[in-house]
Amino acid sequence: MKEVTANYDESWKEALNEYFESFLIFFFPEVHQLIDWTQTPRSLDKELQEITASSATEKRIADKLYQVWLLDKRVIWILIHIEIQSQYEVDFGERMYVYNYRSFDLYHKPVVSLAVLGDESSKWRPNTYSYAIGGCEVSLKFPIAKLLDYESRWQELETNTNPFAIIVMAHLKTKATTGNLSEREQWKWTLVRGLYERGLNKEQIVKLFKIIDMMMTLPEQLQQKLVKKINSFEEERKMPFISPTEQMAIER
Repeated sequence: MKEVTANYDESWKEALNEYFESFLIFFFPEVHQLIDWTQTPRSLDKELQEITASSATEKRIADKLYQVWLLDKRVIWILIHIEIQSQYEVDFGERMYVYNYRSFDLYHKPVVSLAVLGDESSKWRPNTYSYAIGGCEVSLKFPIAKLLDYESRWQELETNTNPFAIIVMAHLKTKATTGNLSEREQWKWTLVRGLYERGLNKEQIVKLFKIIDMMMTLPEQLQQKLVKKINSFEEERKMPFISPTEQMAIER
């Protein structure tokens, strides 16, 4: 079977673009509760490029920076980092600190740094950076979400209506099937079918399908097998709208 590379970075970025509030509700509810959602958050892609441009570490496409308004009228920035690497990274905490102070320095706004760890090591949980010299101390502590922790909560994910429940499921099964693409196709079909069974409308199905399809990359032969399953499923259910695969073809 031809080797393919899963597309985690772009799929997570797409998910954040579509479901920023849902992201905070799912992973960081305490942060979500601080925000005045009557004011639309601003995505600061240009500012993020300034922050990461001179970094010695290669920029991660899944990083996102938002400007939000709190209930107490303060304006803050939320810097989100999605870490997909499967190996231990000794400088991760330092990188979070560097991006945090660069974000603050840019416009002198308080910065909340958040990290989602999508790697395969259950023990790797970096959430601090600090140093102290000659009485001078610097430190940063940041909240993290470890995707591996959701493996033991699979039944909760299956019934959770938050879009990030199924995105986490897709991520975990993509990681688990790195060496078995036939099994990945089966899981991809299970997750796609679950979109219909959750009672989502056409637009919701197409958006989530796009993210799942982008992440759970398959070779052409297995992808066509999946498309046939979807089309047959829609024909049996007499779906009144075009399938997500047809929608994507139209967009292309």
